[in-house]
Amino acid sequence: MEKERVAVLAGATGLVGSHLLQLLIKSPRYKKVISFVRTSSGIHHEKLDERVISFDTMKLLPHEEVDDVFCCLGTTIKKAGTKENFKRVDFYYPLELAKVCKGHGAEQYLVISAIGASEDSRFFYSRVKGEVEQELKKLHFKRLHIFRPSLLVGDRKEFRLGEKTGEIFSRMIRPVMIGKWRKYRSISAEQVAFGMYTSAQSFPDGTVNIYESDEIQRL
Repeated sequence: MEKERVAVLAGATGLVGSHLLQLLIKSPRYKKVISFVRTSSGIHHEKLDERVISFDTMKLLPHEEVDDVFCCLGTTIKKAGTKENFKRVDFYYPLELAKVCKGHGAEQYLVISAIGASEDSRFFYSRVKGEVEQELKKLHFKRLHIFRPSLLVGDRKEFRLGEKTGEIFSRMIRPVMIGKWRKYRSISAEQVAFGMYTSAQSFPDGTVNIYESDEIQRL
């Protein structure tokens, strides 16, 4: 019989993380889900061990062993206020989470990056995403899964005019985005969450697996 696994989830109150949390706590594959959040989700479940923390001081208890780590952390430069604050959330926090959990036996790390991520990008946002991808690869997890969604759509807790406008526009042009443009189609947060969950169970060949937006939709 396959052992029941322990998952760590960071960002369970976010757009993708909220969907992923439901998948994890309902899954028979996991006996426990440790959720790191800044504010409580208000969700109670026998499998859920929710920990309200400062992401600047992430840690697990000395005796805790974990298997799969899901990182759904992310912000925007506008929301963060400065480039430094943005990099703290989108670079430092995912990397620290990975290091902490690797030290507690984690085999898999699954992280949301972004379409166009590249450490050589001239765009700050894409460059930071690319840089954290490269640093995560250096930690040599048994399996590293990197998800690069395009525009995420779904019901957000806060209204973002720019993203809502982009969502409406992306729906309008979706039918003509075919071939090489297919990966730029908007994608629902629920699809990304399902893709992350599915990938963690499938154990694909290769230590580093990168899923572009159109590939996520096929998982």
